[in-house]
Amino acid sequence: MKQLNFFAEAKRLRRLSTIGDPLEKMALTVDFEEFRPLLETAFPKRLAGQGGRPPYDAVLMFKILLLQQWYGLADDRTEYVINDRLSFQR
Repeated sequence: MKQLNFFAEAKRLRRLSTIGDPLEKMALTVDFEEFRPLLETAFPKRLAGQGGRPPYDAVLMFKILLLQQWYGLADDRTEYVINDRLSFQR
């Protein structure tokens, strides 16, 4: 097995870009921050002090829901694929 070095991830990301990563193209085309006001209105944050883990960012969850729809993934499979695939992490 080839040993990974400090620049391995950057090289892999460049390679994905060269091949033509459709998720990268989507991120460059769509400004997901424009959805933030609508998402935060639809899903208001809980008040501090109620305990529990803080909620994930609304825009991040929106992107995850889009990945699930585009790739036909269930919740547990989505978590696995996000941890496994560099293009999904980007």
